[in-house]
Amino acid sequence: MNRFSARAMGACLFTLAAFAPGTQAADGLTLRQAVDAALGGNPELQTFAFQFQALEARSRQAALRPAPELSIDVENVLGTGAVKGTDAAEYTFALSQVIELGGKRDARIAAAQAGRSAADLERQARQLDVLAEVTRRFITVATQQEQLQLARKATQLAQRTVNGAQRRVDAAKSPHAELDRARIALDRAKLDERRAETELDTARRQLAATWGESKPVINGRLMGEVQADLFSLPSPDAYEALSARLASSPDFLRFASEARLRDAELRLAATTRKPDLTLGGGFRRFQEGGDQAFVASVSIPLFGGRRAESFIAEAQANRDLVGAEQRVAEVKARAMLYELHRELTRAVAEAQSLRTDILPRTEEALRETEYAFERGRYSYLELVDAQREYLDLQASLIEASANAHSLRAEIERLTNAPLAASTP
Repeated sequence: MNRFSARAMGACLFTLAAFAPGTQAADGLTLRQAVDAALGGNPELQTFAFQFQALEARSRQAALRPAPELSIDVENVLGTGAVKGTDAAEYTFALSQVIELGGKRDARIAAAQAGRSAADLERQARQLDVLAEVTRRFITVATQQEQLQLARKATQLAQRTVNGAQRRVDAAKSPHAELDRARIALDRAKLDERRAETELDTARRQLAATWGESKPVINGRLMGEVQADLFSLPSPDAYEALSARLASSPDFLRFASEARLRDAELRLAATTRKPDLTLGGGFRRFQEGGDQAFVASVSIPLFGGRRAESFIAEAQANRDLVGAEQRVAEVKARAMLYELHRELTRAVAEAQSLRTDILPRTEEALRETEYAFERGRYSYLELVDAQREYLDLQASLIEASANAHSLRAEIERLTNAPLAASTP
């Protein structure tokens, strides 16, 4: 793993630093294991190895000098009269070499190296994309685990309600229809539980796809539960501090590398103003008399400067385009970062309020309602309403917590840096 990969992985791991072992089974999947698997097996990242092989070959090509040319000319053959057949043939054997002027070879090498640097930053950006996707899907699995636990809790509540309704019917305190409704609610809760199991399995498969597996397996073993504490919330940094980090993101470093590449191409195009020389030398043999003579040649293309202007104009336009695209990307990135930061702040505040204030009071109200229902002071509808409110708020807490972690991952992807530690 290169230095960048380690840094990017560290940022993604920091995203769920609160997802510590101990909250799940000891053999559960950690984010570090998921990231390692994605870096080693993601199909998209593996394609860069072939791209770099091609770029290395291109760099070697750029360093090559023009190859010498061997030419053979035959004159005064297959004519009529004195030049009939090959009696008066003249054979010229020459070796010529193009002499590059204006620093063309150095400019080619510089352009190839700049292209290699641009591709390396592109790889880094793609690595960040993959790692961010791993983190998002890891959060999704953690969320579906909590949704499954909530569905099981709903089934337990529905079963307790059936039991309570049965006792009330047996004591002739409630009509039998109340028991029927409780049993229907239990059946629906079981259906929701099975649906949650299916969604969790789908989320695991989607996570495994990031390292090239079509089944929920990792390193040849079936994927277990992920080790994650979804309710350990991130603490957002100030927007100004996050905005300052944008410049270090591969998305923006890529523009700087692209600018260097376009500068190199511009210098390469400028070298065409100075035409190359072609030097040749050899000897000529005269068939008639068997005489030989040395020959030499020098050639240079005409109007090279005029022809070069269009290539230079194209290279200059491409260079100017990079700067314009960078300014557009920077404006969009800062606007997106601001929106993500506001949404993260809202999600964290919502989850904290639900966890520390609203849910405890709702849970207490549910216990009191169940107690009163058992003693016939509250009706079945009042109990069901209290259960529904409790379950809905639990679902809202799961959603808000998952949103907070997902938004944090998006901010880290955008800034290429981890946020502050999670709140206790």
